[in-house]
Amino acid sequence: MNLLENIIQKDKELLIFLNALGNESWDAFWLVVTNQFSWFPLYLIFSYLIFKSYGWKKLVALLIFTGLLITFSDQFVNFIKNFFQRLRPNNDPSINQIIRIVKNSGGYSFVSGHATSSMAVSLFVFLTLKKYYKYILLIFFWPLFFGYSRIYLGVHFPVDILSGFFLGGLIGTVFYKLSLLILQKVI
Repeated sequence: MNLLENIIQKDKELLIFLNALGNESWDAFWLVVTNQFSWFPLYLIFSYLIFKSYGWKKLVALLIFTGLLITFSDQFVNFIKNFFQRLRPNNDPSINQIIRIVKNSGGYSFVSGHATSSMAVSLFVFLTLKKYYKYILLIFFWPLFFGYSRIYLGVHFPVDILSGFFLGGLIGTVFYKLSLLILQKVI
């Protein structure tokens, strides 16, 4: 067994273990957690903190940057998914009879768009607000929670989530640095 096959096998084993921790009484909760619209109050809090720290002009500019960040993140993730074409756990015949499938999803698995975009936004907001708020580091619970929901539901492997976090960290950092360059000249 080569290194890549070994990683994929361990990834499947970890998914089976983590996914098996779930039970029906928690399924509805994790379905809410995985829904992007459920996090709208958190987005409002981010917006309020940015407004309080920077004012209206920068809030609008940073919201535009965040929209561009999410758009780029989604499109880049789709490119990666179509390139690798890794089946989602719920569609993978080698394990889909073993795991709990709470949500059926189509498309491909690697990398997780939820993990990528939530980490990108979290890091972007963290870097933007860290000098103003001592506990802004707590923002990183959001992508962790969001990412685990995808494993719980049976639609992503752990490597998909971890790779998404790494990719999101890169995207969030690049967009933060771009925002510094552009906003210093514009606002």
